Amino acid sequence: MAYDALFDTVFARMDPERIHGRAFAAIRAGRLVSERVYRVEPSPVTVMGIEFPHRFGLAAGFDKDARGVPGLLALGFGHVEIGTVTARPQPGNDRPRLFRLVDDHAIVNRMGFNNDGAAVVASRLHRLRGTAAGRDAVIGVNIGKTKVVPAEQAAQDYVESARLLVPLADYLVVNVSSPNTPGLRDLQAVDSLEPILRSVKDVADANLGRRVPLVVKIAGDLADADIDAVTDLALELGLDGISATNTTIARPEELRTPRARIDAVGAGGLSGPVLADRAVEVLRRIRARAGDGLTLIGVGGVTTPADVRARIEAGADLVQAYTGFVYGGPSWPSRLARAAR
Repeated sequence: MAYDALFDTVFARMDPERIHGRAFAAIRAGRLVSERVYRVEPSPVTVMGIEFPHRFGLAAGFDKDARGVPGLLALGFGHVEIGTVTARPQPGNDRPRLFRLVDDHAIVNRMGFNNDGAAVVASRLHRLRGTAAGRDAVIGVNIGKTKVVPAEQAAQDYVESARLLVPLADYLVVNVSSPNTPGLRDLQAVDSLEPILRSVKDVADANLGRRVPLVVKIAGDLADADIDAVTDLALELGLDGISATNTTIARPEELRTPRARIDAVGAGGLSGPVLADRAVEVLRRIRARAGDGLTLIGVGGVTTPADVRARIEAGADLVQAYTGFVYGGPSWPSRLARAAR
């Protein structure tokens, strides 16, 4: 309750991107304290050949540049998915670009893959992997298309990131589902997606010493037939898994935030509890079609321990969240991690 009061009286009145930066700095600085306070007893699970401390992790978007992995793990996350990282550094979209819908515990973002670029992030991960905490950390790397790169050159752009980051990743995620890079979601169509996944898979499979699992992240906004097509493609190519689902461009009627506020916020990907029903539906659909042939990462609308259990019951092997962390505070990851044991 103390965090709820602090959020309502202080954080909710501050610029969301500014408070994100301050909170992230506090997480990095407070690592040793959080290790003692938020420790989660391990319940190891092997997924994609990787041993995870437990099934619950942090979704991409919070730590875009691999700056705070040890501190985030110390809060109770079993793994951290960094990114989205692009081949070239880019500033992202103009501010303001991050908005809270507090009545719905939701967020709208149009960040636009702001990140330091694959070369800088790879260098940072290399240094991290040289530490005791970094060697033990389970780190996924989420890669996306550089905004200025045309769609017909997307495969080469993803490959450039993959070559730099695969040696440092426990698993790799191809993100074609953010709504904030023009044309990116068009790459979810199988004709466009296939050459990207084939090219990146070649890089992941060729990594010296160990094969790096490859996952594709999709949006719940896809029609069921398109979800089936991506599932079939993932099976055909021998991908390791699908991450479902990313943010939505829809603005559902059940949102409690006044419509005038929603309209004023404008475009961007909506995240939060309102995504839960569709995310579970998509997981069930993929699991029914793929059987045990794919690992599923359940993400989107995960807020409570019950949400974690619902994703696992729907077929998820791993569960991730981000928006719930913003509203739940530093004790939230450990609470949800215990539900994933």
